[in-house]
Amino acid sequence: MTSEQPETVTYVKARSQDGRKELRYPAAPEPLTVPMYDNHAHLEITDGVEPLSLSEQLDRAQAVGVIGVVQASGDIESSRWAVDAAASDLRVLAAVAIHPNDAPTYAEAGQLDHAISVIDELAAHPRARAIGETGLDFFRTEEHRRGPQFESFEAHIALAKKHGIAMQIHDRDAHDAVLETLTRVGAPETTVFHCFSGDDAMAKICADAGYYLSFAGNVTFKNAQNLRDALKVTPLNRILVETDAPFLTPVPLRGRPNAPYLIPHTLRFMAAELELDVDELATQIARNTLEVYGSFSD
Repeated sequence: MTSEQPETVTYVKARSQDGRKELRYPAAPEPLTVPMYDNHAHLEITDGVEPLSLSEQLDRAQAVGVIGVVQASGDIESSRWAVDAAASDLRVLAAVAIHPNDAPTYAEAGQLDHAISVIDELAAHPRARAIGETGLDFFRTEEHRRGPQFESFEAHIALAKKHGIAMQIHDRDAHDAVLETLTRVGAPETTVFHCFSGDDAMAKICADAGYYLSFAGNVTFKNAQNLRDALKVTPLNRILVETDAPFLTPVPLRGRPNAPYLIPHTLRFMAAELELDVDELATQIARNTLEVYGSFSD
């Protein structure tokens, strides 16, 4: 597909500088020799002093061996943008959803049912291959506003089942509630924990249930031993890798803008932790990614 790129000026969110001192994109890492995919990114969010367009992001990624990106969403506008991006470039697949932190806002405006119906429509697009990111977030959402999160999460689970596509879960400080909901409602056939944030015990539970665990740049952080422990007990055929760009830039680049072309840093770190050859891990994760989302070229 070579249709015109989605116009980012119609829907752009800017990442806050948050006191960061270095806002330039880092130099490209050494290219991978085995083609790889970014399981989860937000390319509609601009960052840094020289924001990159969609095509620039994808070209930089391809130059280092990252040949595909799953563009995740969190509201109606970003979900539409994701589908447009995926329809315009075969290097992108779309994940569409209402983020758990946005669900209460939609509900308070009397718009949650409408928002979910829009996601239902978008999920029918052939380039939409996941419902995501959905789930529960007890870190940013106060207890009295969590009811709509559960309502939205369960509705998104139903959409993933209806459309026969994967589901990407956002789980922040809500491990037990997320697992309980999946058990009670019944998880979709293909379930991915985006930016896995649990420990090795939770990783074992997820692996036993057949879920995929996606690791982001924070697995490289000094204070993230729980993630490294989780990585080591996760079966290789259940591991994915992501940037969550523009967030969670891996060490040694933490604090700078993140992008899919930086996947090699995280992948090489993971391979070292697992005492595996980088090509071996890349081959397995690439296979896992295509099993979850299907071919990028279709």
